[in-house]
Amino acid sequence: MESNFRPNPDAQHPLPVQTSLSNSASNSLDEYEDAFGESAAQTLDLDSWISGEDLPALYAALEQEVRAAVAEEDSRRGLIRRELYPALPRFKHAAPDAGLHRFTPELIERAHRGFLFNGAVEAADGTMAVHDTLPITITQIGVYLVSYNGSAGSYAHRLFRKDLRARGGDPVKEVMELLDQRHNRGSTDSDESRDSYSSDLFARSVMAWAERAVLLDKSGARWRMGHGNPAPYELLTGAWAHHPDMMRAAHELMRRLIDHRRFVYVTSAPSDRVALTLGHALWPMEYLVLDTSEIFFDKMLHKGGYRGEKRRAVEALAHEIGPQIVRGLYRVSSEAPPYIFYAHRDLVHEAALIAMADGALQLHRGFPMLIDLADRLCTATFGADDFLSSVRLAYSQTGQPYRYLGERETRA
Repeated sequence: MESNFRPNPDAQHPLPVQTSLSNSASNSLDEYEDAFGESAAQTLDLDSWISGEDLPALYAALEQEVRAAVAEEDSRRGLIRRELYPALPRFKHAAPDAGLHRFTPELIERAHRGFLFNGAVEAADGTMAVHDTLPITITQIGVYLVSYNGSAGSYAHRLFRKDLRARGGDPVKEVMELLDQRHNRGSTDSDESRDSYSSDLFARSVMAWAERAVLLDKSGARWRMGHGNPAPYELLTGAWAHHPDMMRAAHELMRRLIDHRRFVYVTSAPSDRVALTLGHALWPMEYLVLDTSEIFFDKMLHKGGYRGEKRRAVEALAHEIGPQIVRGLYRVSSEAPPYIFYAHRDLVHEAALIAMADGALQLHRGFPMLIDLADRLCTATFGADDFLSSVRLAYSQTGQPYRYLGERETRA
């Protein structure tokens, strides 16, 4: 019987899928009921809820739903492999060599000896902690660089943000400026803010820059391994897009990384569920080469609100590095999930081999163990607990240990 799945190479989405569900059938279903398997009225009917004393029934329902969901996903594997994998080269912005590939255990073993265990690969990962109070916001960012030959270095920086630094001018004017600055900032107990330097996004963007800068300027290894995307969203938006010097620094950093070519980045929590659906149809030690980052930059330019010189700068960056960054998916074992990785188009197969060989060192996770090692060392050295303890100690030494702390921080 002919399949109802059809790839659409001309669609704007990089990996579109059409199903047999017609518009009329879709419209006849209640969207809420279609998603949750029950009507909104049932959800809001407390008499249909399970009593807290009947927990076995809750666990039984949980097991049944999970089992059914996994079985339904597995049932689509053959269809995806048969219909969609061969069509990948025809999708928009398809990468060279797009499609299904696999490695043998012998190649994985050679990668262990030839790349990982001899120190030819170094990984960097960072962590951040933010303490936001009315007088001052303190952001700590730490990055660790490691290889299997040992630690290659650790780097930390603290940003001290005040709404207004005293300049010795008109005190009334300074107070009014202070109020205006604080009007544009959100609550000290949330990330809601109209000030691009105050949000968690800004702290994450500084950390993203530091992770990539450490790999480029402090590593001497042949291959560099990172966490996320080599051209991350954080370095293309917010303060980085609005501050000319920061924008130029970020763009130059990304260009240098792409020029290095020998890099592989692996993501932890990708938002592309279409790609992940393709990834879950992989067998162990298989990988897919998907598309280039041109689609990512197209979306950034469409939604980013860039104007004038800033838009021209992002367009130039997209034209230069977008076609060179290739996205793929790999899976190292039946127990582990698939992971999205990024590599240079000329070295995508070598990059996939390094990521998969490192992931094979922990088959239950499949995630590169070198990145995990960098993360654990970074967290142990620059973790939030020690940082926040030192900040509270500093407040205690002023004689005001609780005055500026948020309610959650003083909750028993």
